[in-house]
Amino acid sequence: MNIIKFIFLATTLVAASAAAAPGAHGPNGEHLDAPGGGGHVHSDAGPRIETFSESFELVGHLQEDELSILIDRYETNVPVLNAKLEIEMDGLKTEAKFHDDHGDYAVADEKFLQALRKPGKHSLIFTLTTSEESDLLEGTLDAGAGAAAHDHDDEHGHSKRPWLVAGAVLALLLIGTVFFKLRRTSAYRK
Repeated sequence: MNIIKFIFLATTLVAASAAAAPGAHGPNGEHLDAPGGGGHVHSDAGPRIETFSESFELVGHLQEDELSILIDRYETNVPVLNAKLEIEMDGLKTEAKFHDDHGDYAVADEKFLQALRKPGKHSLIFTLTTSEESDLLEGTLDAGAGAAAHDHDDEHGHSKRPWLVAGAVLALLLIGTVFFKLRRTSAYRK
């Protein structure tokens, strides 16, 4: 393979891999590389809570119309389905309803959601009861002023990607040119 073909192939591969890198976002900020092509129950926008115990792990997202919660077994990551989930915060209590279609638990109690949306850190206590056991999980949801305005460019570095791709392509071209010139120079000396 001659050097020109090699440089062209390397440049094409670098540009293609950068364009197809994980973390691509759709027009509404949804992750296009998420299961279901961005139609996943949770978007990464908005305040988030993560907590775990010896038996369970819990991830919740505060969305516009609900607090959506996924619960898995800690050791196996097997989803915990059809359990009873109660949530308490600052004297307010509510129960999350299980959604068969999404496999998540959702809090739609407007009074509870209004309290969660207030800027600040909110301590939550989750009481999970399955047919075999129960557990308490505690965590903090940060609904700070900047939490709802999720900035994908800063967090994921997407705004830097075009410059990185251009830099990688230029570096490959420079390396290829130097290699080609050195090879040509050494061929003349023989």
